[in-house]
Amino acid sequence: MNEDLKRKNKRNNLIILIIGVLIVIGVVGGFGIHNHRVASQAAAEKYARTHFNPNVKIDGVKVGKLTVAKATAKVNKKAKNHVQLRNEKLVYSYNTTVPAIDEAETKAFFKKQQTKTPSDQAYNFTTKNLAVAKKKLNALKKAELTYKINGKNYQLKAKDLLNDVSYQDNKYRFGDTSKLTEKLTQIDKEVSTLHKSYKFTVPVGNKVKGKTITVENKTWGWGVYVKKARRLILQAFADGKTTFDGADAIYGVGYSTYAHGYGKSNHEIGNTYAVVSLKKQEVWLVRKGKLVAHLDDVVTGTMEGSKGDQTPRGVWYIHYKESPSTLRGTNDDGSSYASPVKYWMPFTLSGCGFHDASWRTDWSKKAYLRGGSHGCVNVKPSEIRKVWNNISKNEPVIIYE
Repeated sequence: MNEDLKRKNKRNNLIILIIGVLIVIGVVGGFGIHNHRVASQAAAEKYARTHFNPNVKIDGVKVGKLTVAKATAKVNKKAKNHVQLRNEKLVYSYNTTVPAIDEAETKAFFKKQQTKTPSDQAYNFTTKNLAVAKKKLNALKKAELTYKINGKNYQLKAKDLLNDVSYQDNKYRFGDTSKLTEKLTQIDKEVSTLHKSYKFTVPVGNKVKGKTITVENKTWGWGVYVKKARRLILQAFADGKTTFDGADAIYGVGYSTYAHGYGKSNHEIGNTYAVVSLKKQEVWLVRKGKLVAHLDDVVTGTMEGSKGDQTPRGVWYIHYKESPSTLRGTNDDGSSYASPVKYWMPFTLSGCGFHDASWRTDWSKKAYLRGGSHGCVNVKPSEIRKVWNNISKNEPVIIYE
């Protein structure tokens, strides 16, 4: 009996011992598991403080699990950080000359995505330069402006005229502008007044308006200065302007490259001008719409013989006025001449102009046929002051048959 009791007690004690051991193991194991969990969490938090979360992209480049420094290096090596507007579409490419991102911007992105422990949430960041370029190019794609010139309006749309544009360093960079050049060249052909013919009413006798003739602009007139207009219009697009004044980019020819006649009335001649009739050998000077002088005994270029001696027809302008002056040139026989004059008012680059001719004795109406000038309009010394006092630099001179 006692033996059975002893065996039973031993068995119970063994069970108690086993249970105790199991409890101790459980406590120790649980403490170990807890410590491991705490350690793992601490490690994860430490990792998250220095590394991007797994699903993060900057400019399309995966930077998950990278430090700020390594992420910056990887983006600058692989990001398509250059955006261009090509044929109405934004095209992205890699540009080695322009860093996509600096470390400060990467740190800013890092702070936006940072969590206590690594997170699987996806983040897709765009660098400031790329975002600004995209915004600017999208705005340019919609840009339009009205090109106003001499009473006409032309609508210019950036998307139709600009094939290659990028945005860097806070400014647009325009590549292919050939379509804009073609458009401006077309406009020039439509509006330019250089070498264009038109009807004009010239004086007859003592009347300002007497006879309608057809004249052609030679050096008088203007055209579109395409190169300058292109530059200014590109700047207007860049500045977001909606209108452009074409008068800011026009040119002229001859002695002065400034435009002549733009915006004037009376076929752009205005109401102050000189008129020379070759057939009648007469000159009229009109100022502010009134006839102020009429000379009916001038002599123009010789008609017979060398064609180079004829006074050129067309609409020209006074280059300058000089008093006194010496006229120099070559005679038909090849000899040179130097003729002093008191008043000189040239209107062609070939050397034709108004001047007094003290050496001339024949002032008849037919003198110009065989014994005229080398192309100038000879005026009697007694009448030259009328011309000098009533004509100014850059004023038109109309010469007709």
